[in-house]
Amino acid sequence: MANKGDELLRRPLYVYDLPGQVLETLKLKTDVDLAASAAVNQPPEPSDRSSSSGADNVVGSQACSMCGLSFTTVEEQRSHLKSDLHHYNLKQKLRGLKPVSESDFDKLIGDLDESLSGSDSDDSEDDEDDGRQESTLTALLKKQARLAERKGGFEDDEASSESGTGRGNQAKPPLVWFSSPVLPDKTYFGFYRAILTGEEQRKSDLVQVLKEKQVPPISLPTPAKDGTLPPMAYKGPHIFLCMIGGGHFAAMVVSLAPRSAKGATSMNREATVLAHKTFHRYTTRRKQGGSQSANDNSKGNAHSAGSSLRRYNEQALVNDVRTLLQDWKALLDTSDLLFIRATGATNRRTLFGPYEGQVLQHNDTRLRGFPFSTRRATQNELMRSFIELTRLKVQEINPTQQAKQEQTTPTPAKSSSAKPTKPKLSEAEETALLHTSQLQAFTRRSKLPALLSYIANNNLSPDYEFQPPEQYHRTPRLLHFAASQNSAPLVLGILTRAGANPLLKNIEGRTAFELAGDRSTRDAFRVARSELGEGKWAWDEAKVPAAISRAEADRREEREKQDADRQESERRKAEEERLRSEGPKVTGSSKVKGNTLGAALTKTTQELRQEATRGLTPEMNMRLERERRARAAEERLRKMQGGG
Repeated sequence: MANKGDELLRRPLYVYDLPGQVLETLKLKTDVDLAASAAVNQPPEPSDRSSSSGADNVVGSQACSMCGLSFTTVEEQRSHLKSDLHHYNLKQKLRGLKPVSESDFDKLIGDLDESLSGSDSDDSEDDEDDGRQESTLTALLKKQARLAERKGGFEDDEASSESGTGRGNQAKPPLVWFSSPVLPDKTYFGFYRAILTGEEQRKSDLVQVLKEKQVPPISLPTPAKDGTLPPMAYKGPHIFLCMIGGGHFAAMVVSLAPRSAKGATSMNREATVLAHKTFHRYTTRRKQGGSQSANDNSKGNAHSAGSSLRRYNEQALVNDVRTLLQDWKALLDTSDLLFIRATGATNRRTLFGPYEGQVLQHNDTRLRGFPFSTRRATQNELMRSFIELTRLKVQEINPTQQAKQEQTTPTPAKSSSAKPTKPKLSEAEETALLHTSQLQAFTRRSKLPALLSYIANNNLSPDYEFQPPEQYHRTPRLLHFAASQNSAPLVLGILTRAGANPLLKNIEGRTAFELAGDRSTRDAFRVARSELGEGKWAWDEAKVPAAISRAEADRREEREKQDADRQESERRKAEEERLRSEGPKVTGSSKVKGNTLGAALTKTTQELRQEATRGLTPEMNMRLERERRARAAEERLRKMQGGG
């Protein structure tokens, strides 16, 4: 049984297609609380900055102890001191309140018209948005002041609301836990409560609910040239996932039926994407943040070319999204659940209207927010979120110990104004926290030379254990962390140049190789086995497959890249051929859905220019035309000077 259990835990378990050995042995665990649920599968860091467990744990000259952040360069530290987060925490300190983290601050501003993250579009030089930082921070402080007046005190519980539709269930923990004899002692299975319908959540026998949710695998032929699947794929159970914010939109419909393929097992299935689409429109100024409509509402309409373009793009994004939802209406109507993250009132209006032909409804019982932090709206982020939602969690939990800690922890009186004192860290503890933050920062940025230099200069072991250890149960050491980040160059360097031990396991009993998420990272372990030799480590115990040379790994990677490029080229040719054959059918009155190539092929330069300026005032059109003529004149002068 133990061997079978180890084999089960070696690969991810798909909630909708669990092996009978797991499904038949599950028992609901009721004494595991919210704190245990929050400790599982921490979301990825929203940025490359390394932060420790609290503000008091951040040390070093390039750090902000108030915000709990450390930086690798002085420029990053200076930029942070000018940020909204730092200014907000200064206000918090003046009020005698504790500072907030980056993720909490992002949630606090979530109910404003747009988040501060903005988009990655190029900066424009318009100066109508100068002072946006102050206006956004002021808007947040004014909002909290109004809440304080209504509720009798300052509250920052805005961060506890679930991003998206605000339909989060705060009364229950986000994860449901089960015990099983196939697991080690005090280790449990868990899955997100959000994947259950309202009726399923009201049932007492959740084990039976999980059994009823199992979906048999389907065998699908190769998709058609236009990417469409056979009708049987669309008839099975599926869910809709959508994210919108900062001018970025991504949506996807995924089948819950696992795809049966050669070599696949019930523990590792390939997802079947029925439909997917992403949009990006330049609607926010980089680093300044805030939508153009929000700026217009607070300061009045700006009259620059950049503001006009952003204003036009906001409406274009609304049209694109609503057109797509209408095209997908049949898929949305038959979806089991709708997972939506819509940051800000403007984005929620884009999805939920009201408007004519509205597809999504506020009162739809299938609506869910994502029960974990998410990044920018992209296709990859949607797939990561789908995997996170549908994978069975494995976690070691000690409910008895947690109960004892809760009993020994005094509950502060509501009327008391004294703040709880945090234990002071010793010099050794502060140094350990600094080493942890620096090593993780170098790994996230793939700075191998700097990482090796830091280890050597500080006389650290390549198997240095991150501190505090309870926060890094899955990635306790550098090699585990690099493998989980899918950083193949760092894995190879840490093994061959730093001398890390690949046999060490985390608290789940997994070696670093078992945390690698892609082929290139797994190949890095095999190359290290080839270069270090069979006698260096017991590679089989580390779960590392047979050795391959660096040249062979490079050839495999190049071959896969060529195959991917060839498939993409064939897809593009087929799409162009299809659009070319369908081109004459497109009329001037036809609606353009998205940024399709077919529409571009049937439009002249003048038509595209007219479409770009549609909805602008005559003054705005004149300003844009003057700018075009000025650029054309500069180009002619440059060519004349070059010819002379």
